Amino acid sequence: MVQGVKILTSVAPEAQAEVLTPDALTFLAVLHRTFEPTRQNLLVARDVAQRRYVSGASFDFPAETSHIRADLTWHCAAPGPGLEDRRVEIIGLTDRKMVINALNSGAKTFMADFEDSSSPTFANMINGQVNLRDAIRRQIDFEIGGKPYKLIQKLAVLLVRLSASIFDFAIYFFHNAHELIKRGHGPHFYLPKMEHYLEARLWNDIFLFSRSYIGLPHNTVRATVLIETLPAAFQMEEILFELRNHSSGLNCGRWDYIFSAIKKRRADRASVFSDRKDVTMTVPFMDAYVRLLIQTCHRRKVAAMGGMSAQIPIKDDPKANEAALGKVRADKLREIAHPLIHAIARQVFDENMLGPNQYHVRREDVRVAAADLTNADVPGKIIEQGVRSNVSVALAYSTAWLGGSGCIPVNHLMEDAATAEIARVQLWQWVKYAVRMDNGASITVAFVDHIIDELSPTIKSIVPEINEKHLKITTDHLKGQIRQQGPSDFLTSDLMPFLTMADGVELRWQHSSW
Repeated sequence: MVQGVKILTSVAPEAQAEVLTPDALTFLAVLHRTFEPTRQNLLVARDVAQRRYVSGASFDFPAETSHIRADLTWHCAAPGPGLEDRRVEIIGLTDRKMVINALNSGAKTFMADFEDSSSPTFANMINGQVNLRDAIRRQIDFEIGGKPYKLIQKLAVLLVRLSASIFDFAIYFFHNAHELIKRGHGPHFYLPKMEHYLEARLWNDIFLFSRSYIGLPHNTVRATVLIETLPAAFQMEEILFELRNHSSGLNCGRWDYIFSAIKKRRADRASVFSDRKDVTMTVPFMDAYVRLLIQTCHRRKVAAMGGMSAQIPIKDDPKANEAALGKVRADKLREIAHPLIHAIARQVFDENMLGPNQYHVRREDVRVAAADLTNADVPGKIIEQGVRSNVSVALAYSTAWLGGSGCIPVNHLMEDAATAEIARVQLWQWVKYAVRMDNGASITVAFVDHIIDELSPTIKSIVPEINEKHLKITTDHLKGQIRQQGPSDFLTSDLMPFLTMADGVELRWQHSSW
Protein backbone atom coordinates (compact mmCIF):
# COMPACT_ATOMS: atom_id res chain seq x y z
CA MET A 1 0.00 0.00 0.00
CA VAL A 2 1.18 3.54 -0.78
CA GLN A 3 2.38 5.45 2.27
CA GLY A 4 -0.32 7.71 3.67
CA VAL A 5 -3.06 6.24 1.45
CA LYS A 6 -5.77 4.00 2.83
CA ILE A 7 -8.74 2.54 0.94
CA LEU A 8 -11.65 2.52 3.36
CA THR A 9 -14.01 0.18 1.53
CA SER A 10 -13.81 -3.37 0.21
CA VAL A 11 -16.49 -2.74 -2.43
CA ALA A 12 -15.67 -3.80 -6.04
CA PRO A 13 -12.41 -5.61 -5.17
CA GLU A 14 -11.66 -6.72 -8.74
CA ALA A 15 -12.07 -3.20 -10.13
CA GLN A 16 -9.98 -1.83 -7.27
CA ALA A 17 -7.18 -4.23 -8.11
CA GLU A 18 -7.27 -3.17 -11.77
CA VAL A 19 -7.21 0.62 -11.41
CA LEU A 20 -6.15 1.46 -7.84
CA THR A 21 -2.64 0.25 -8.49
CA PRO A 22 0.29 1.44 -6.35
CA ASP A 23 1.57 3.72 -9.12
CA ALA A 24 -1.88 5.23 -9.71
CA LEU A 25 -2.40 5.80 -5.99
CA THR A 26 1.03 7.41 -5.71
CA PHE A 27 0.08 9.85 -8.48
CA LEU A 28 -3.26 10.53 -6.78
CA ALA A 29 -1.54 11.19 -3.45
CA VAL A 30 0.96 13.58 -5.04
CA LEU A 31 -1.84 15.51 -6.76
CA HIS A 32 -3.83 15.74 -3.56
CA ARG A 33 -0.91 16.88 -1.44
CA THR A 34 0.14 19.45 -4.03
CA PHE A 35 -3.20 21.04 -4.83
CA GLU A 36 -5.54 20.39 -1.89
CA PRO A 37 -4.57 23.58 0.01
CA THR A 38 -5.42 25.70 -3.04
CA ARG A 39 -8.67 23.83 -3.57
CA GLN A 40 -9.73 24.38 0.03
CA ASN A 41 -8.93 28.10 -0.23
CA LEU A 42 -11.11 28.33 -3.33
CA LEU A 43 -13.99 26.65 -1.52
CA VAL A 44 -13.65 29.20 1.29
CA ALA A 45 -13.71 31.97 -1.32
CA ARG A 46 -17.01 30.59 -2.63
CA ASP A 47 -18.53 30.85 0.83
CA VAL A 48 -17.24 34.40 1.25
CA ALA A 49 -18.71 35.39 -2.11
CA GLN A 50 -22.09 33.86 -1.22
CA ARG A 51 -22.19 35.86 2.01
CA ARG A 52 -21.59 39.02 -0.04
CA TYR A 53 -24.48 38.16 -2.36
CA VAL A 54 -26.78 37.52 0.60
CA SER A 55 -25.74 40.91 1.99
CA GLY A 56 -26.81 42.59 -1.23
CA ALA A 57 -23.67 42.65 -3.40
CA SER A 58 -24.47 42.78 -7.10
CA PHE A 59 -23.11 40.50 -9.80
CA ASP A 60 -20.74 42.12 -12.28
CA PHE A 61 -17.78 41.47 -14.55
CA PRO A 62 -14.51 41.56 -12.54
CA ALA A 63 -12.83 44.96 -12.74
CA GLU A 64 -9.37 43.49 -12.14
CA THR A 65 -9.49 41.46 -15.36
CA SER A 66 -10.94 44.05 -17.74
CA HIS A 67 -7.66 44.04 -19.68
CA ILE A 68 -8.14 40.34 -20.51
CA ARG A 69 -11.63 40.98 -21.87
CA ALA A 70 -10.45 44.01 -23.85
CA ASP A 71 -7.47 42.27 -25.48
CA LEU A 72 -8.70 40.71 -28.72
CA THR A 73 -5.30 39.30 -29.70
CA TRP A 74 -5.29 36.16 -27.56
CA HIS A 75 -6.95 32.91 -28.62
CA CYS A 76 -7.22 29.43 -27.20
CA ALA A 77 -5.34 26.43 -28.55
CA ALA A 78 -6.68 24.71 -31.64
CA PRO A 79 -9.20 21.91 -31.05
CA GLY A 80 -7.64 18.66 -29.92
CA PRO A 81 -7.76 15.67 -32.29
CA GLY A 82 -11.36 14.51 -32.59
CA LEU A 83 -12.82 17.75 -31.23
CA GLU A 84 -12.92 19.69 -34.50
CA ASP A 85 -16.56 18.69 -35.08
CA ARG A 86 -18.84 18.57 -32.05
CA ARG A 87 -22.18 19.18 -33.73
CA VAL A 88 -23.80 16.31 -31.85
CA GLU A 89 -22.57 15.33 -28.41
CA ILE A 90 -24.16 12.67 -26.23
CA ILE A 91 -23.91 12.49 -22.47
CA GLY A 92 -24.29 9.33 -20.45
CA LEU A 93 -23.38 7.11 -17.57
CA THR A 94 -20.16 5.16 -17.32
CA ASP A 95 -21.79 1.74 -16.96
CA ARG A 96 -20.64 -0.79 -19.54
CA LYS A 97 -23.81 -0.93 -21.63
CA MET A 98 -24.21 2.85 -21.83
CA VAL A 99 -20.58 3.40 -22.77
CA ILE A 100 -20.91 0.98 -25.70
CA ASN A 101 -24.25 2.39 -26.86
CA ALA A 102 -23.06 5.99 -26.61
CA LEU A 103 -19.79 5.37 -28.46
CA ASN A 104 -21.73 3.49 -31.16
CA SER A 105 -24.54 6.07 -31.36
CA GLY A 106 -23.28 8.06 -34.33
CA ALA A 107 -22.78 11.17 -32.23
CA LYS A 108 -19.50 12.98 -32.83
CA THR A 109 -18.49 13.00 -29.18
CA PHE A 110 -19.51 11.24 -25.97
CA MET A 111 -19.24 12.85 -22.55
CA ALA A 112 -18.86 10.06 -20.00
CA ASP A 113 -20.34 11.54 -16.86
CA PHE A 114 -18.95 10.84 -13.41
CA GLU A 115 -20.87 13.84 -12.07
CA ASP A 116 -24.56 14.81 -12.25
CA SER A 117 -25.66 11.68 -14.15
CA SER A 118 -23.98 9.38 -11.67
CA SER A 119 -24.76 8.26 -8.17
CA PRO A 120 -21.23 8.20 -6.72
CA THR A 121 -21.27 4.86 -5.00
CA PHE A 122 -17.76 3.50 -4.86
CA ALA A 123 -18.77 0.63 -7.16
CA ASN A 124 -20.20 3.04 -9.75
CA MET A 125 -17.11 5.23 -9.74
CA ILE A 126 -14.48 2.51 -9.79
CA ASN A 127 -16.30 0.30 -12.30
CA GLY A 128 -16.79 3.36 -14.47
CA GLN A 129 -13.02 3.79 -14.58
CA VAL A 130 -12.62 0.16 -15.63
CA ASN A 131 -15.27 0.55 -18.34
CA LEU A 132 -13.64 3.64 -19.85
CA ARG A 133 -10.21 2.02 -19.73
CA ASP A 134 -11.60 -1.01 -21.57
CA ALA A 135 -13.49 1.12 -24.10
CA ILE A 136 -10.36 3.10 -24.98
CA ARG A 137 -8.55 -0.19 -25.64
CA ARG A 138 -11.59 -1.65 -27.46
CA GLN A 139 -11.85 -4.54 -25.02
CA ILE A 140 -15.25 -3.67 -23.56
CA ASP A 141 -17.47 -6.14 -25.47
CA PHE A 142 -19.83 -8.20 -23.32
CA GLU A 143 -23.15 -10.05 -23.46
CA ILE A 144 -26.26 -9.70 -21.30
CA GLY A 145 -29.44 -11.75 -21.62
CA GLY A 146 -28.11 -13.32 -24.78
CA LYS A 147 -27.65 -9.92 -26.45
CA PRO A 148 -24.10 -8.94 -27.41
CA TYR A 149 -22.80 -5.41 -26.90
CA LYS A 150 -19.80 -4.61 -29.11
CA LEU A 151 -18.06 -1.47 -30.29
CA ILE A 152 -18.41 -0.62 -33.97
CA GLN A 153 -15.48 0.65 -36.04
CA LYS A 154 -16.21 4.40 -35.99
CA LEU A 155 -16.80 5.67 -32.46
CA ALA A 156 -17.68 8.96 -30.83
CA VAL A 157 -14.70 10.82 -29.36
CA LEU A 158 -14.59 10.39 -25.59
CA LEU A 159 -14.69 13.25 -23.08
CA VAL A 160 -14.91 12.68 -19.31
CA ARG A 161 -16.83 14.88 -16.87
CA LEU A 162 -15.36 14.81 -13.38
CA SER A 163 -17.06 14.76 -10.01
CA ALA A 164 -14.92 14.10 -6.88
CA SER A 165 -12.68 15.83 -9.27
CA ILE A 166 -9.06 15.15 -8.45
CA PHE A 167 -9.72 11.45 -7.82
CA ASP A 168 -11.63 10.89 -11.06
CA PHE A 169 -9.11 12.90 -13.06
CA ALA A 170 -6.07 11.22 -11.55
CA ILE A 171 -7.20 7.63 -12.08
CA TYR A 172 -8.48 8.23 -15.61
CA PHE A 173 -5.50 10.33 -16.68
CA PHE A 174 -2.88 8.02 -15.23
CA HIS A 175 -4.23 4.88 -16.88
CA ASN A 176 -5.38 6.29 -20.21
CA ALA A 177 -3.58 9.46 -21.30
CA HIS A 178 -0.74 7.75 -23.18
CA GLU A 179 -3.09 5.15 -24.68
CA LEU A 180 -5.46 7.85 -25.95
CA ILE A 181 -2.62 9.72 -27.66
CA LYS A 182 -1.38 6.47 -29.20
CA ARG A 183 -4.87 6.01 -30.67
CA GLY A 184 -5.05 9.52 -32.11
CA HIS A 185 -6.93 11.43 -29.42
CA GLY A 186 -5.68 13.25 -26.38
CA PRO A 187 -7.31 13.02 -22.96
CA HIS A 188 -10.38 15.29 -23.08
CA PHE A 189 -12.30 16.47 -20.02
CA TYR A 190 -15.34 18.41 -18.89
CA LEU A 191 -14.98 20.64 -15.82
CA PRO A 192 -18.28 21.21 -13.98
CA LYS A 193 -19.56 23.61 -11.31
CA MET A 194 -16.84 26.22 -11.78
CA GLU A 195 -17.54 29.60 -10.15
CA HIS A 196 -14.35 31.64 -10.56
CA TYR A 197 -11.45 32.04 -12.97
CA LEU A 198 -9.05 31.11 -10.16
CA GLU A 199 -10.66 27.67 -10.17
CA ALA A 200 -9.80 27.44 -13.87
CA ARG A 201 -6.23 28.41 -12.97
CA LEU A 202 -6.12 25.52 -10.49
CA TRP A 203 -7.14 23.08 -13.21
CA ASN A 204 -4.59 24.50 -15.61
CA ASP A 205 -1.91 23.93 -12.97
CA ILE A 206 -3.18 20.37 -12.41
CA PHE A 207 -2.98 19.66 -16.14
CA LEU A 208 0.57 21.04 -16.40
CA PHE A 209 1.76 19.12 -13.36
CA SER A 210 0.11 15.87 -14.48
CA ARG A 211 1.42 16.10 -18.03
CA SER A 212 4.94 16.55 -16.69
CA TYR A 213 4.52 13.74 -14.12
CA ILE A 214 3.70 11.05 -16.69
CA GLY A 215 5.78 12.50 -19.54
CA LEU A 216 2.92 13.46 -21.83
CA PRO A 217 3.67 15.62 -24.90
CA HIS A 218 2.81 19.33 -24.84
CA ASN A 219 -0.54 20.54 -26.13
CA THR A 220 -2.40 17.24 -25.71
CA VAL A 221 -4.87 17.77 -22.82
CA ARG A 222 -8.16 19.55 -23.53
CA ALA A 223 -10.98 20.62 -21.22
CA THR A 224 -14.42 22.07 -21.84
CA VAL A 225 -15.81 24.11 -18.97
CA LEU A 226 -19.48 23.90 -18.11
CA ILE A 227 -20.80 27.39 -17.50
CA GLU A 228 -23.48 26.27 -15.09
CA THR A 229 -23.16 28.75 -12.24
CA LEU A 230 -24.22 32.38 -12.23
CA PRO A 231 -20.81 33.72 -11.09
CA ALA A 232 -19.03 31.90 -13.93
CA ALA A 233 -21.22 33.64 -16.52
CA PHE A 234 -19.49 36.90 -15.59
CA GLN A 235 -16.02 35.34 -15.99
CA MET A 236 -16.19 33.36 -19.23
CA GLU A 237 -13.34 35.27 -20.88
CA GLU A 238 -11.16 34.87 -17.83
CA ILE A 239 -11.89 31.14 -17.55
CA LEU A 240 -10.89 30.63 -21.17
CA PHE A 241 -7.78 32.77 -20.66
CA GLU A 242 -6.61 30.70 -17.69
CA LEU A 243 -7.11 27.48 -19.67
CA ARG A 244 -6.17 28.89 -23.08
CA ASN A 245 -3.53 26.22 -23.79
CA HIS A 246 -5.91 23.45 -22.71
CA SER A 247 -9.35 24.83 -23.52
CA SER A 248 -11.78 23.14 -25.90
CA GLY A 249 -14.60 25.60 -25.24
CA LEU A 250 -17.53 26.30 -22.97
CA ASN A 251 -20.83 24.49 -22.54
CA CYS A 252 -24.21 25.89 -21.53
CA GLY A 253 -25.04 23.73 -18.53
CA ARG A 254 -28.49 25.23 -18.52
CA TRP A 255 -30.29 23.20 -15.85
CA ASP A 256 -27.59 23.71 -13.24
CA TYR A 257 -27.37 27.35 -14.34
CA ILE A 258 -31.03 27.86 -13.42
CA PHE A 259 -30.37 26.14 -10.10
CA SER A 260 -27.39 28.41 -9.47
CA ALA A 261 -29.32 31.55 -10.41
CA ILE A 262 -31.92 30.77 -7.74
CA LYS A 263 -29.39 29.67 -5.13
CA LYS A 264 -26.96 32.55 -5.57
CA ARG A 265 -29.71 35.20 -5.56
CA ARG A 266 -31.76 33.62 -2.82
CA ALA A 267 -31.78 36.80 -0.72
CA ASP A 268 -33.40 38.78 -3.54
CA ARG A 269 -37.19 38.64 -3.35
CA ALA A 270 -37.36 40.05 -6.88
CA SER A 271 -35.64 36.97 -8.31
CA VAL A 272 -38.37 34.48 -7.43
CA PHE A 273 -39.15 32.48 -10.57
CA SER A 274 -42.45 31.03 -11.69
CA ASP A 275 -42.92 27.32 -12.45
CA ARG A 276 -39.85 25.37 -13.49
CA LYS A 277 -41.35 24.65 -16.92
CA ASP A 278 -41.55 28.41 -17.60
CA VAL A 279 -37.80 28.98 -17.16
CA THR A 280 -36.90 28.27 -20.78
CA MET A 281 -33.92 29.22 -22.92
CA THR A 282 -35.87 32.21 -24.27
CA VAL A 283 -36.41 34.05 -20.97
CA PRO A 284 -34.17 37.14 -20.76
CA PHE A 285 -31.45 35.96 -18.37
CA MET A 286 -31.05 32.60 -20.14
CA ASP A 287 -31.03 34.17 -23.61
CA ALA A 288 -28.36 36.67 -22.52
CA TYR A 289 -26.22 33.91 -21.03
CA VAL A 290 -26.31 31.84 -24.22
CA ARG A 291 -25.58 34.79 -26.51
CA LEU A 292 -22.63 35.88 -24.39
CA LEU A 293 -21.23 32.35 -24.26
CA ILE A 294 -21.37 31.98 -28.05
CA GLN A 295 -19.77 35.37 -28.63
CA THR A 296 -17.03 34.69 -26.08
CA CYS A 297 -16.15 31.27 -27.46
CA HIS A 298 -16.08 32.32 -31.11
CA ARG A 299 -14.02 35.41 -30.29
CA ARG A 300 -11.43 33.08 -28.72
CA LYS A 301 -11.82 30.37 -31.43
CA VAL A 302 -13.21 27.52 -29.35
CA ALA A 303 -16.45 25.55 -29.34
CA ALA A 304 -19.64 27.01 -27.89
CA MET A 305 -21.67 23.99 -26.81
CA GLY A 306 -25.41 24.04 -26.27
CA GLY A 307 -27.03 22.49 -23.23
CA MET A 308 -28.46 18.99 -23.19
CA SER A 309 -31.68 18.12 -24.95
CA ALA A 310 -33.17 15.67 -22.47
CA GLN A 311 -35.96 14.09 -24.54
CA ILE A 312 -35.92 10.31 -24.88
CA PRO A 313 -37.81 8.15 -27.41
CA ILE A 314 -41.42 7.21 -26.63
CA LYS A 315 -41.65 3.83 -28.32
CA ASP A 316 -45.30 3.01 -27.60
CA ASP A 317 -46.84 6.36 -28.63
CA PRO A 318 -45.88 7.55 -32.15
CA LYS A 319 -47.70 10.87 -31.79
CA ALA A 320 -46.05 11.71 -28.48
CA ASN A 321 -42.72 10.50 -29.87
CA GLU A 322 -42.95 12.87 -32.84
CA ALA A 323 -43.79 15.74 -30.49
CA ALA A 324 -40.71 14.93 -28.40
CA LEU A 325 -38.49 14.78 -31.48
CA GLY A 326 -39.98 18.08 -32.61
CA LYS A 327 -38.78 19.65 -29.38
CA VAL A 328 -35.27 18.38 -30.11
CA ARG A 329 -35.40 19.89 -33.60
CA ALA A 330 -36.66 23.20 -32.21
CA ASP A 331 -34.05 23.23 -29.48
CA LYS A 332 -31.16 23.12 -32.00
CA LEU A 333 -28.79 22.02 -29.30
CA ARG A 334 -25.54 20.12 -29.53
CA GLU A 335 -26.11 17.64 -26.75
CA ILE A 336 -28.47 14.74 -26.44
CA ALA A 337 -29.40 12.36 -23.66
CA HIS A 338 -30.31 9.17 -25.53
CA PRO A 339 -28.44 7.29 -28.29
CA LEU A 340 -31.55 7.08 -30.52
CA ILE A 341 -31.93 10.88 -30.69
CA HIS A 342 -28.63 11.68 -32.40
CA ALA A 343 -30.00 11.53 -35.96
CA ILE A 344 -32.53 14.29 -35.26
CA ALA A 345 -29.90 16.53 -33.68
CA ARG A 346 -27.45 15.88 -36.52
CA GLN A 347 -30.09 16.73 -39.13
CA VAL A 348 -30.67 20.13 -37.55
CA PHE A 349 -26.99 21.02 -37.73
CA ASP A 350 -26.43 19.59 -41.19
CA GLU A 351 -29.27 21.77 -42.47
CA ASN A 352 -28.36 24.93 -40.59
CA MET A 353 -24.59 24.85 -40.20
CA LEU A 354 -22.15 24.30 -43.04
CA GLY A 355 -18.91 22.77 -41.83
CA PRO A 356 -17.85 21.29 -38.51
CA ASN A 357 -17.99 24.53 -36.52
CA GLN A 358 -18.82 28.24 -36.65
CA TYR A 359 -15.80 29.79 -34.99
CA HIS A 360 -15.77 32.40 -37.76
CA VAL A 361 -19.21 33.72 -36.75
CA ARG A 362 -18.01 36.35 -34.30
CA ARG A 363 -21.39 37.80 -33.24
CA GLU A 364 -19.95 41.27 -32.72
CA ASP A 365 -23.54 42.52 -32.69
CA VAL A 366 -24.11 40.94 -29.28
CA ARG A 367 -24.15 43.32 -26.32
CA VAL A 368 -24.76 41.69 -22.95
CA ALA A 369 -24.63 43.78 -19.78
CA ALA A 370 -24.53 42.56 -16.19
CA ALA A 371 -28.19 43.55 -15.82
CA ASP A 372 -29.11 41.24 -18.71
CA LEU A 373 -27.57 38.24 -16.95
CA THR A 374 -29.59 38.96 -13.81
CA ASN A 375 -32.88 39.92 -15.44
CA ALA A 376 -35.35 37.84 -13.43
CA ASP A 377 -38.34 38.54 -15.66
CA VAL A 378 -39.74 35.05 -16.22
CA PRO A 379 -43.27 35.07 -17.64
CA GLY A 380 -45.70 32.59 -16.16
CA LYS A 381 -47.45 31.71 -12.93
CA ILE A 382 -46.85 29.56 -9.90
CA ILE A 383 -49.55 26.92 -9.81
CA GLU A 384 -50.22 24.00 -7.51
CA GLN A 385 -49.23 21.54 -10.22
CA GLY A 386 -45.81 23.19 -10.32
CA VAL A 387 -45.38 22.63 -6.59
CA ARG A 388 -46.48 19.02 -6.96
CA SER A 389 -44.13 18.48 -9.91
CA ASN A 390 -41.18 19.84 -7.95
CA VAL A 391 -41.96 17.64 -4.95
CA SER A 392 -42.35 14.57 -7.15
CA VAL A 393 -39.12 14.96 -9.11
CA ALA A 394 -37.10 15.93 -6.02
CA LEU A 395 -38.25 12.82 -4.15
CA ALA A 396 -37.97 10.50 -7.15
CA TYR A 397 -34.48 11.58 -8.13
CA SER A 398 -33.07 11.72 -4.60
CA THR A 399 -34.46 8.27 -3.79
CA ALA A 400 -33.09 6.79 -7.01
CA TRP A 401 -29.73 8.44 -6.30
CA LEU A 402 -29.54 6.79 -2.88
CA GLY A 403 -30.24 3.50 -4.66
CA GLY A 404 -27.28 3.97 -7.00
CA SER A 405 -29.00 5.52 -10.05
CA GLY A 406 -27.80 8.97 -11.08
CA CYS A 407 -30.23 9.65 -13.90
CA ILE A 408 -33.81 8.51 -14.32
CA PRO A 409 -36.56 8.86 -16.94
CA VAL A 410 -39.38 11.11 -15.73
CA ASN A 411 -42.23 11.98 -18.10
CA HIS A 412 -40.11 10.99 -21.11
CA LEU A 413 -37.20 13.21 -20.07
CA MET A 414 -33.85 11.94 -18.86
CA GLU A 415 -33.38 13.77 -15.57
CA ASP A 416 -30.19 14.12 -13.57
CA ALA A 417 -29.27 15.92 -10.36
CA ALA A 418 -29.76 19.39 -11.85
CA THR A 419 -33.53 18.97 -12.20
CA ALA A 420 -33.88 17.79 -8.62
CA GLU A 421 -31.76 20.72 -7.47
CA ILE A 422 -33.97 23.25 -9.28
CA ALA A 423 -37.06 21.61 -7.77
CA ARG A 424 -35.55 21.68 -4.27
CA VAL A 425 -34.43 25.32 -4.29
CA GLN A 426 -37.65 26.49 -5.91
CA LEU A 427 -39.65 24.86 -3.13
CA TRP A 428 -37.37 26.53 -0.57
CA GLN A 429 -37.69 29.89 -2.33
CA TRP A 430 -41.47 29.75 -2.60
CA VAL A 431 -41.84 28.85 1.08
CA LYS A 432 -39.25 31.44 2.15
CA TYR A 433 -41.18 34.26 0.51
CA ALA A 434 -44.65 32.76 1.05
CA VAL A 435 -45.43 33.33 -2.62
CA ARG A 436 -49.00 33.10 -3.79
CA MET A 437 -50.17 30.64 -6.38
CA ASP A 438 -52.54 31.59 -9.16
CA ASN A 439 -55.45 30.48 -6.94
CA GLY A 440 -54.47 33.04 -4.28
CA ALA A 441 -53.23 30.52 -1.70
CA SER A 442 -49.78 31.01 -0.16
CA ILE A 443 -47.10 28.35 -0.30
CA THR A 444 -46.25 27.47 3.29
CA VAL A 445 -44.31 24.78 5.11
CA ALA A 446 -47.56 23.07 6.03
CA PHE A 447 -48.80 23.15 2.44
CA VAL A 448 -45.60 21.62 1.04
CA ASP A 449 -45.48 19.06 3.88
CA HIS A 450 -49.00 17.97 2.92
CA ILE A 451 -48.01 17.51 -0.73
CA ILE A 452 -44.85 15.61 0.25
CA ASP A 453 -46.91 13.24 2.41
CA GLU A 454 -49.47 12.82 -0.37
CA LEU A 455 -46.97 12.15 -3.15
CA SER A 456 -44.41 10.09 -1.26
CA PRO A 457 -46.37 6.81 -1.71
CA THR A 458 -46.61 7.46 -5.48
CA ILE A 459 -42.85 7.64 -6.10
CA LYS A 460 -42.79 3.88 -6.73
CA SER A 461 -44.51 4.54 -10.05
CA ILE A 462 -41.50 6.62 -11.13
CA VAL A 463 -38.76 4.59 -9.44
CA PRO A 464 -40.12 1.01 -9.46
CA GLU A 465 -37.28 -0.58 -7.48
CA ILE A 466 -37.59 1.93 -4.69
CA ASN A 467 -36.14 1.27 -1.25
CA GLU A 468 -38.59 2.40 1.43
CA LYS A 469 -35.72 3.32 3.73
CA HIS A 470 -34.29 5.60 1.05
CA LEU A 471 -37.68 7.20 0.47
CA LYS A 472 -37.98 7.98 4.17
CA ILE A 473 -34.54 9.60 4.12
CA THR A 474 -35.34 11.78 1.10
CA THR A 475 -38.78 12.71 2.42
CA ASP A 476 -37.25 13.89 5.70
CA HIS A 477 -34.50 15.70 3.81
CA LEU A 478 -36.92 17.63 1.60
CA LYS A 479 -39.06 18.62 4.58
CA GLY A 480 -35.92 19.83 6.31
CA GLN A 481 -34.84 21.86 3.29
CA ILE A 482 -37.97 24.00 3.16
CA ARG A 483 -37.50 24.86 6.85
CA GLN A 484 -33.88 26.04 6.58
CA GLN A 485 -32.82 29.68 6.65
CA GLY A 486 -30.92 29.03 3.43
CA PRO A 487 -30.87 26.03 1.08
CA SER A 488 -28.00 23.55 1.23
CA ASP A 489 -25.39 24.02 -1.46
CA PHE A 490 -26.10 20.59 -2.98
CA LEU A 491 -28.59 17.89 -2.04
CA THR A 492 -26.03 15.30 -3.12
CA SER A 493 -23.60 16.60 -0.48
CA ASP A 494 -26.33 16.25 2.13
CA LEU A 495 -27.11 12.68 1.08
CA MET A 496 -23.55 11.53 0.41
CA PRO A 497 -23.00 10.13 3.93
CA PHE A 498 -25.73 7.55 3.29
CA LEU A 499 -23.87 6.30 0.20
CA THR A 500 -20.53 6.12 1.95
CA MET A 501 -22.02 4.35 4.95
CA ALA A 502 -23.51 1.78 2.57
CA ASP A 503 -19.99 1.33 1.18
CA GLY A 504 -18.75 0.57 4.70
CA VAL A 505 -16.97 3.87 5.33
CA GLU A 506 -17.03 5.12 8.90
CA LEU A 507 -18.68 8.50 9.45
CA ARG A 508 -15.45 10.07 10.73
CA TRP A 509 -13.81 9.58 7.33
CA GLN A 510 -16.60 11.12 5.29
CA HIS A 511 -16.09 14.39 3.46
CA SER A 512 -17.93 15.79 0.45
CA SER A 513 -16.11 17.80 -2.19
CA TRP A 514 -16.66 19.35 -5.59
